[in-house]
Amino acid sequence: MEEGMGNPNPVGIVVAGLSGGSGKSVVSVGITAAFHQQGKLICPFKKGPDYIDAGWLQLAAANPCYNLDPYLMDKETIRRSYIKNSRGADLVLLEGNRGLFDGVDATGSYSTAELSSIINLPILLVVDCTKTTRTVAAMVLGCQKLDPSISIVGCVLNRIGSSRHEKIVREAIEHYTDVQVVGAVRRQKVDIFPQRHIGITPCPEFAGAAEAVRKVGELIKDSVDLDQVHALMAEVSPAKISVEEVRAPVDAVAPKEKDLRIGILKDAAFQFYYPENLTALSERGAELIEINALEAESLLELDGLYIGGGFPETSVQQLSANTSFRESVRLAVQNGLPVYAECGGLIYLGKGMRVAGEYFPLTGVFPVVFEMMKKPQAHGYTVLKVSGDNPFYEKGSEIKGHEFRYSKIAEWSGESKDLALSMTRGVGFAGGRDGLVYKNVLALYTHIHALGTPEWAESFIRKVRAGKAKR
Repeated sequence: MEEGMGNPNPVGIVVAGLSGGSGKSVVSVGITAAFHQQGKLICPFKKGPDYIDAGWLQLAAANPCYNLDPYLMDKETIRRSYIKNSRGADLVLLEGNRGLFDGVDATGSYSTAELSSIINLPILLVVDCTKTTRTVAAMVLGCQKLDPSISIVGCVLNRIGSSRHEKIVREAIEHYTDVQVVGAVRRQKVDIFPQRHIGITPCPEFAGAAEAVRKVGELIKDSVDLDQVHALMAEVSPAKISVEEVRAPVDAVAPKEKDLRIGILKDAAFQFYYPENLTALSERGAELIEINALEAESLLELDGLYIGGGFPETSVQQLSANTSFRESVRLAVQNGLPVYAECGGLIYLGKGMRVAGEYFPLTGVFPVVFEMMKKPQAHGYTVLKVSGDNPFYEKGSEIKGHEFRYSKIAEWSGESKDLALSMTRGVGFAGGRDGLVYKNVLALYTHIHALGTPEWAESFIRKVRAGKAKR
């Protein structure tokens, strides 16, 4: 098959680091951009949970970035998603998260190393070499010795200070290990990606995102031997995936006629949507209508509404000023529109939000005032038990997800016992619970992934379809 037109036998690699902030995002996005500039079709994956790095990878590849999360998904689901979405690509690149062996416990459960083993891809290790030389070899060797079952095949030296610095580190790694040093990235005076309190700024909020991707692609092309990286990649149809798993149908459902109109608020404020979530709705008959809550005058005629997460606080002045759109959302809820809202979507459905001491009115669906804080108020995986009435989940069912928020509840006259879900793990909305319910609305802090919570799409579509039939 011609280059860039898809390959029946794609190859891939995992880009991992020794810690968060090691530079793996720069290397991952840069490699993806550089190969894309060569005309190759890249299928990027991000080890989750993550939306921001995935957005940059998607921009660099000009292709959706899919999320693989060993905590939220079982191994078979991971492998099927991996196989399904890799089909037709030339190359696959998976960016890990945090350190290579960092998981939820001392044994590294659900780590990048575990994920690389599940899909049987080799690892390209990114090492921050700031103020160190021979010790880098010890770190690389230690990673090899800690888990001999994984395959660390290459290494990118990051934040190198000089040619002499690079020479010593290269020689040490090549002397003590069999890992190939495929490149060295010099220390940059300024960050290529814009930064703020949460780390990298999401690309939808940065006007210069395309130029930043181009620059990091050029940086990696000049700093890393791409031919060597390509040679270290392994085939995407690995031996560890059984023949039965490969042959099994990977599509959750057969595509249906799109007879439902589901709105998706998608703009600088609301941008956190896993592609798999949108695909799950589309496959079940939804025509997805993207709506800009900052600019649209009204909500349009819809059968359902999905409001994902994001950073409403960074656009709150525009969100609040768009009174006609806010009012149209409130009226649609009053009229029974099924609405599912996560995190930023939950905030938008509140009475208002305080940012830096200033109050901004929002839709007022729920009598809650939120306040933005300087430090995270919740961060990590969640496990929830459905204990109360709600439009979408059956009582007694368990949901896995994740939460990451800087907001807190400043004013709320409700009681935590009335929330629909109890937290087995995580913080939630209040009192160890999550899930505000009003009419056909469920709004919660927890984000879910459709592959890890397959009942979500089914129940959402069922509610939307029932509402349409009733009207």
